[in-house]
Amino acid sequence: MWLPIMKSYDEPVRIDLKDLYVSHHGWLQRWLHRKLGCLQRSEDMSHDVFLRLLRRNEKVAKIREPRTFLSSIARGLLVDHWRRKELERAWLDNLAQFPLSAADSPEDHLQRMEELVAIDRVLRGLKKRTRTAFLMSRLEGLTARQTAARLGVSQTTVERDLAKALRACYRLRYENESLEHEIS
Repeated sequence: MWLPIMKSYDEPVRIDLKDLYVSHHGWLQRWLHRKLGCLQRSEDMSHDVFLRLLRRNEKVAKIREPRTFLSSIARGLLVDHWRRKELERAWLDNLAQFPLSAADSPEDHLQRMEELVAIDRVLRGLKKRTRTAFLMSRLEGLTARQTAARLGVSQTTVERDLAKALRACYRLRYENESLEHEIS
């Protein structure tokens, strides 16, 4: 696969994705290793960067600085990774407060983690105030009045925001149930 790359500011040159991989994969892996501190995870993530490029196909425009371009894709993957780790940590902290039952299998825990990641993705799609109001309500146990006071908005606004967030979560649940029904 050929991707356009800029040799100079005026002269576009075409570069093969294979050449881009061969030339910059080692550098990218070392860069990620410094950020993550884990060789295996940096290997996986560096491959994920190139998989993203493969999926983009012709959406990749002129690349003037391949390393800057690759590191910007990698930064997005790092943000996703750290967000998942934060969710996982919060989930494990929460889980530690309750005794494990014999019915809780590793698969159950994995499924709950995947659900949390999906909910996080939905919440990130909401306006910041809506997301914040929802998290204050659910995680801190604040009432709509307390949340409104903290955010400096009316109670009605908070109630509206909470309803939007709940609808988004219910849509996610409905989509998952529909998908499960199609599979079975």
